[in-house]
Amino acid sequence: MRTIIVGSRQSALALTQTGQVIDQLRQAAERYGVACEFEIRKIVTKGDRILDVTLSKVGGKGLFVKEIEQALLDGEIDMAVHSMKDMPWERQAGLVIGATPERVDPRDCLVTRGGVPLAELPQGAKLGTSSLRRAAQLKAYRPDLVIESIRGNIDSRIRKLETEGFDAIMLAAAGLHRMGWADRIHDYVPTDVCVPAVAQGALGIECREGDAFMVDLLSKIDHAPTALAVRAERRFLGRLNGGCQIPLGAYAVVREPEGGRTGAGGSPTLEVTGIVGAPDGSALLKEIVRGTDPDALGDELADKLLAMGADRILAELRG
Repeated sequence: MRTIIVGSRQSALALTQTGQVIDQLRQAAERYGVACEFEIRKIVTKGDRILDVTLSKVGGKGLFVKEIEQALLDGEIDMAVHSMKDMPWERQAGLVIGATPERVDPRDCLVTRGGVPLAELPQGAKLGTSSLRRAAQLKAYRPDLVIESIRGNIDSRIRKLETEGFDAIMLAAAGLHRMGWADRIHDYVPTDVCVPAVAQGALGIECREGDAFMVDLLSKIDHAPTALAVRAERRFLGRLNGGCQIPLGAYAVVREPEGGRTGAGGSPTLEVTGIVGAPDGSALLKEIVRGTDPDALGDELADKLLAMGADRILAELRG
């Protein structure tokens, strides 16, 4: 029997979602007659150590995966469970995403003082978020809001609602659902108001590409529609060379025509929405593309936004 060492960040959310993935893998292993057991190894990443500076100023989301990927390459662990939105576009040589399990709610949500929804927050309300993407879209939707940076794990950010005088905290709904804290959500922000981060709500299960046992086991919990949507979104991210330093978002939905028929050639049809914005909300570019090829759609969406002026916004931010 093989013992599979699973690398995870040590936050409550990371350990919870790692445990949920292990449960899926145990069920798959039992169903297919695979003999294995699991052991979790906690790994502290640079992103976990630096909590007093915004991600955009310390190197972006890759800070949450570098040490874990190195442990994979060194053979210290056999697989790792990542929030896919934390994964940089550039893939680490020798590693593969062996599974993308079914996505949970991709929307952003609010935890607010008094349970007030976004549209009813008072003029000049103080809202905390760690995301330039959220800030750009919120400022475009409600220019009166005072947006302030807030870092930390989910529970510590929610505590700051009271301790630091915020009127609202904006978070990814997926994390609260995975923690069993959906009852703390006071408002879900529609995706047409705030386009989610690339791959928000999805997990990426990573392993060494040469580990045939792990590649085969992980394939049994892969969710094809989620993998397809995430592929289109991440292609968009890569085409724009984006990351935490850039206010961009993308959300792909798998659409089936009436009667359950698929698109051309029997492939599902994708509808992909993308945004690029200025952090202060002064400019917000948005476009939607539809088709069946996730890579082509990601490129098309990025090119359309570049033609609308996204290149100037990106140049200013990177400068």
